[in-house]
Amino acid sequence: MAERSTAAVDVADNSGDQPLTAKADQSTADGVAQNPERDTDSDEALGSGGTEGPVKKASSPELHSGHKLARRYRLEECVTRLDGFSSWRAVDEKLRRAVGVHILPADHTRARSVLAAARSSALLGDPRFVQVLDAVEENDLVYVVHEWLPDATELTALLAAGPLEPHDAYQMVSQIASAMAAAHREGLSHLRLNPNAVLRTSSGQWRIRGLAVNAALRGVSSDTPQRTDTESIGALLYAALTQRWPYENDAYGLSGLPKDVGLIAPDQVRAGVHRGLSELTMRALVNDGATASRHEAPCTTPEELVKAIGEMPRIRPPEPAFTAPPEYQRTTYQQGTYGRPAPHPGATQPLTTPPPPLQSRTGKALKWAVSALLIAALGLGSWQLADALMDRGDKSNDTPTTESTDGGGKNAPKPAVSSKPIAIEGVREFMPSGSGIKEDEAPLAVDNNTSTAWVTPQYKGYANFGNLPTRQEGSGLIVDLGSVKSVWSVDVLMYRSGQTAEILAADANQGSATSLSDFPKRLVKLNTVGRELKITLPKAIQTRYLLIHITKLPTDGSPNLFRGGVSEIKVTG
Repeated sequence: MAERSTAAVDVADNSGDQPLTAKADQSTADGVAQNPERDTDSDEALGSGGTEGPVKKASSPELHSGHKLARRYRLEECVTRLDGFSSWRAVDEKLRRAVGVHILPADHTRARSVLAAARSSALLGDPRFVQVLDAVEENDLVYVVHEWLPDATELTALLAAGPLEPHDAYQMVSQIASAMAAAHREGLSHLRLNPNAVLRTSSGQWRIRGLAVNAALRGVSSDTPQRTDTESIGALLYAALTQRWPYENDAYGLSGLPKDVGLIAPDQVRAGVHRGLSELTMRALVNDGATASRHEAPCTTPEELVKAIGEMPRIRPPEPAFTAPPEYQRTTYQQGTYGRPAPHPGATQPLTTPPPPLQSRTGKALKWAVSALLIAALGLGSWQLADALMDRGDKSNDTPTTESTDGGGKNAPKPAVSSKPIAIEGVREFMPSGSGIKEDEAPLAVDNNTSTAWVTPQYKGYANFGNLPTRQEGSGLIVDLGSVKSVWSVDVLMYRSGQTAEILAADANQGSATSLSDFPKRLVKLNTVGRELKITLPKAIQTRYLLIHITKLPTDGSPNLFRGGVSEIKVTG
C-alpha cells in the first residue's frame, strides 16, 4: 500500500474567471474566523495521494507586517512561506475581524489554478468548511482571503495529548465524511486532508480548511480524488484511535508504524480501541479492493463511508464522572459564636457542650408573651385555612376529570403521568417535491449531540428557501418513532433562532407520511420561533410520525442570505 499522508479535493474549475462577489463583506454561518494556516508536510509525506506539479520560480513581492491589500486587509504575521507563496494572519479593517490570506505572485505557475480553486470552494458555502471570503488578482499579486478561527484547535494539537475517546472519534469521522461527501457532490475535493486541515471548534463542531485551495497551492492532483479523500479520512480516524500515523514515515507529530509490518488494524496497535471504528478505518484505508477489512467491503468514496457509518451502532458519549458530595457535617451554633464566619472547610474544631440557658423572670415573662401571641395567630390562621378550603371545594368542578373503569364509572382526578423519552427509530428530510437538500445529514438532528445539526444550504434573496418552486411547502424533518406511541411532549433545539416553524403529527392509522396532508394534527402553530421549539400536551396523542415543518429561514450574516436547520429533537411519552 503506497503511503498517502494527504487527503484530496478534486478541483472542479467550474467558475471560470468570473469574479467572486460579495464574499468579503459577508459573515459566515458560524460567525467565526480561522486558525493559523500552516502546512508542515514534508515533500516525502506527500505520498501517492497526488502529484506535485513543477514550480516556476516567480518573483516574490516584498511583503511585510503592516502591508495592506485592497486598502482593507492589513498583514499581521507570516505563518508560512513555501514554494513561492506565503500565508498570513491579517485583519480585515473594513469588517474589523481577523482573516487568513494566501499570497502568490501573479506570474506564479499555480496562480491561475489557485484562483479557480478558491472561487469554486467559495461557491459551495458549506459551514462545515472554513469559508473563502475573497479571491483577487491585483497589482501583480494573487491573494485568497479566508476565515480565521481563533476558537478552534487543530487535530494535530488534540492528538499531541493522546488518542480521542471513541465518541469523539466517531463524531469526527462522521462529520468529516459527511462534509466531504457534500463537497464531492458539487465536484470539489481536498487532496490535502490531514490533521493540520481538520479543526474542532469550542462548541465541538469539526471543520475542514483548505478545500481545493491547499491542493492548488501545492500543485497536488489525483486521478481518483474520491478514493484519495476517503483514504485520507481513514488515516485521520486511524490517528485519532491510536495516536499513530498509519504509514512507515512519521508525520504531523505522530510516529509511523514499524517498518516491514504493513498496515495493521488499529485494534492491533493499541488495546481498548473500539472494534467497529477499527473495522471502519480499514475499510476506508485499504480501498483499492485488496483485503479491505476482515469481512466488510472497502469504502471507495466519502458517500460510501457515510453509509457505512450510518449502519454502525451509535456510539454514545461517556457518562459524566460522578463526584461524591462532601461528607455531612453538623453545624452547631454555640453561645457567643453565632454570626461569625464558619471555619475553613476541613478544619476540625472541638465541639463543646453549651451550658444550660439561664432562667430569669424577664425570660419567663417573654416566653409567656410569645406563647400567647402564637395561640392567637394559630386561631386566626385556622379560621383563614378553613375559609380557603371551603372556597376551593366550591371550585372543584373546574378540575379536569377522567372516566374511571372501576367504582361504577365515577369521575376521578386524572393521575399524574411521568413521561419517559421515546426512542426515535429514524429521521428523514421532508421533501414535498421529492427533491432533498441535505438528506444524509438528517440523523445529526437525533444523535444526542447538540453541537451537530441538520443544516440547510445558504439561500439567496428570499427567506422562503430562495423562493424556489421545489420549496413552496418549505422543508424540515420527519421523525419516525417506529410504531404508534403515546406522545406527551416534543422538544426541538433549532440550529438558530428566527426560523418560521411548526410541529405537526400524523394520525395513528397513517401507514406512511411524506406529504403535508399526511400531518393533520398541529401541535405547535406556525410562528417565528427562538432557539427552542417545545410543546407539552395536555393530553397524549397517538402517532408514529412527527413533522418539524420549516417555511422560512433566518438571515445568514447578510440581509440577502438565509440558512436554518435543526440541532436536536427529543420526544417523550
